[in-house]
Amino acid sequence: MSVNRCVYLLSRLQRHISTRTTRTAAGNCRASPGSGLLHRQHRAGSSNSSSSKPPDTSLFVPISLRMDCLSDGSVGVELTQPLDKSEHIYFKAELLKVLNRFYKKKEMQKLAADHGLDARLFHQAFISFRKFILEVTSLPADLHIILSDICYGAGHVDDLYPYFMRHAKQIFPMLDCMDDLRKISDLRVPANWYPEARAIQRKVIFHAGPTNSGKTYHAIQRYLAAKSGVYCGPLKLLAHEIFEKSNNAGVPCDLVTGEERTFMDSDGRASGHVACTIEMCSVITPYEVAVIDEIQMIRDPSRGWAWTRALLGLCAEEIHVCGEPAAIDFIRELMYTTGEEVEVNTYKRLTPFTILDHAVESLDNLRPGDCIVCFSKNDIYSLSRQIEARGLECAVIYGSLPPGTKLAQAKKFNDPEDPCKILVATDAIGMGLNLSIRRIIFNSLVKPNVNEKGEKQMETISTSQALQISGRAGRFASVFEEGEVTTMHRDDLPVLKEILSHSVDPIETAGLHPTAEQIEMFAYHLPEATLSNLVDIFVSLSQVDGMYFVCNIEDFKFLADMIQHIPLNLRSRYVFCTAPINKKQPFVCTSFLKFARQFSRDEPLTFDWVGRHVSWPLSAPKNIKDLVHLEAVHDVLDLYLWLSYRFMDMFPDTGLVREAQRELDDIIQQGVLNITHLIRATDPTITNPPQTQGSRGGQAGGSNASASSNPLRGRRGSGEMDISLASRLVRDGLLTPDLLRQLQREWSKDQKQEFTNQSALDTEPHNNNNNKGKRKKKKK
Repeated sequence: MSVNRCVYLLSRLQRHISTRTTRTAAGNCRASPGSGLLHRQHRAGSSNSSSSKPPDTSLFVPISLRMDCLSDGSVGVELTQPLDKSEHIYFKAELLKVLNRFYKKKEMQKLAADHGLDARLFHQAFISFRKFILEVTSLPADLHIILSDICYGAGHVDDLYPYFMRHAKQIFPMLDCMDDLRKISDLRVPANWYPEARAIQRKVIFHAGPTNSGKTYHAIQRYLAAKSGVYCGPLKLLAHEIFEKSNNAGVPCDLVTGEERTFMDSDGRASGHVACTIEMCSVITPYEVAVIDEIQMIRDPSRGWAWTRALLGLCAEEIHVCGEPAAIDFIRELMYTTGEEVEVNTYKRLTPFTILDHAVESLDNLRPGDCIVCFSKNDIYSLSRQIEARGLECAVIYGSLPPGTKLAQAKKFNDPEDPCKILVATDAIGMGLNLSIRRIIFNSLVKPNVNEKGEKQMETISTSQALQISGRAGRFASVFEEGEVTTMHRDDLPVLKEILSHSVDPIETAGLHPTAEQIEMFAYHLPEATLSNLVDIFVSLSQVDGMYFVCNIEDFKFLADMIQHIPLNLRSRYVFCTAPINKKQPFVCTSFLKFARQFSRDEPLTFDWVGRHVSWPLSAPKNIKDLVHLEAVHDVLDLYLWLSYRFMDMFPDTGLVREAQRELDDIIQQGVLNITHLIRATDPTITNPPQTQGSRGGQAGGSNASASSNPLRGRRGSGEMDISLASRLVRDGLLTPDLLRQLQREWSKDQKQEFTNQSALDTEPHNNNNNKGKRKKKKK
């Protein structure tokens, strides 16, 4: 059984167990299908019970108090005998005894717990309190008097409690305002955050269907017919497509993305229609029609909040929602909270696609219109090299390519006059590109994912992901109207069939995210906390209804920690940390840090300054490393443009940066067109070809992968073929693995024959001489 299949079956088993556990826990609370109200009341009840959850005190960072500004001079000394802590060991020992007795008293610990100090905070507060008493130059008068009384037998150790709590609230200011913090982080009724939308009675129409079913087409037709409208899509490419389609249809439409603003009116006045990425939609502008595309992404662990905000907050008479049928019941239930009904229009796929009964098994079996889907950029590099070594041209599309390069590669692949007939891509083709694909070939069924905790893990693709990608095979009104789906490796095919045989898991929750205003209110109560710590405490205290979850904030915290040492006001710091950057790119992270530092100095970031940082102008890439760097530079220019629309005065040269970005896009396009030459010029250690022959082992029997992918591995001896030479020949496409195995068999046969001939030449007297030599040695 393959690793992919094991991972898939384990994930299905875990999902089945969790589902059964949930059903068992629900017990008698489960209502009949028609009693949605009872189900919602059960959810509300569970959320109320969670409102009293204790905070995660591990997030409470104590504030350091200055020892030179907390005393009342010598008032305490004047009223009582001096407590000389530095010179008289006796008094110091007495103070320690008093403090330790206080710490060990169960009554004090319980009383402190009733006021928000659990065992962790009690211990931290006591350590700080003891250090304060022993090290401060002069104690506050009231505390000095109490300690003096206790040391001389005129007071009780319990009398320290009010002073201990006073100190604890100074180093943990959240203890004094916990009720206010809980109210600020109460996220149970997000529909009430949008009073403008609640002031109108909206009509919600759900267009449900699989990929290539025409659901978005019908929504866009209503959008184009309206007096005003907004299209909200998940990708810049989709927003661009609707922008162009609308203007070509004679309906003036503006474009708004994080990095771009294009107004059709020459004076910059807003048009009645706008196409935007979903994070950029306005929830205060009134529209006649709004279209929310790919609604199933409302459960996305990182971006789901944007779909929740659009669905609950858009001020439109009609909200047209497009997406998978798995979201219908949830969207209907979500709209119950706003008092709005949902009308559902279902669509069937316009062109069929079939799952083949055989895997491709070899790149020699590729046909025009094939698209190989990988989940690793290195696999894309290696596959494209091997394909072109077979005399075939291929296009390449992956997520980190600029939009212009993706479109250029898609156009090259779609052009019937172009010799490029093969596409190698990641799941970036799942949405946003119109491609004429006949056959989707999954090179792997395992991809890296980020879980709810922000941890990276390898998982078998879900049914939803598999359908989204498979649905790109065959497209209505394209060259290939009927599609096919298969795998590269034989043992992946039954796994794929099993994945596609299941229905998509129903959507059950929608994402939320703390707003800048909420974080500012938190900062008012906790002025000494870092932004990362503020967000952590907010999430810890947040209360959500059963229909919602708080989106992953790890990327936000990563950026917040990176620029914590830079002096910025809270709002600017928050905006910087919401910038959509790829934290895996060191050059992008370094640029982000330099942008923030320059901004903090109140020095405008000019094109000359940015140009020096990115070493502009840039030359064509000579290898893959250069290409990856150019992609990172493109991301840096994207970051500049993104920030320029939030801080216009500090990022003044948007025109020059955009012009440079267009020039860079052309350079990257040229590099991708020559990607096989770049791979050939790259260090061989990163271009080892993946196993693409047969099953995982490259043989019909599916034997050990490492042995079969390189049959000569581990063999040493005179006359043996050089293993590095064999690897280079396979990598460069001059020798196929099948031919390599054939050569090995012939070579082994020749070696065996040579050995046989040599044995025949060995005579018996020769052997006897050897034996005699041995006997002579024994005699000696």
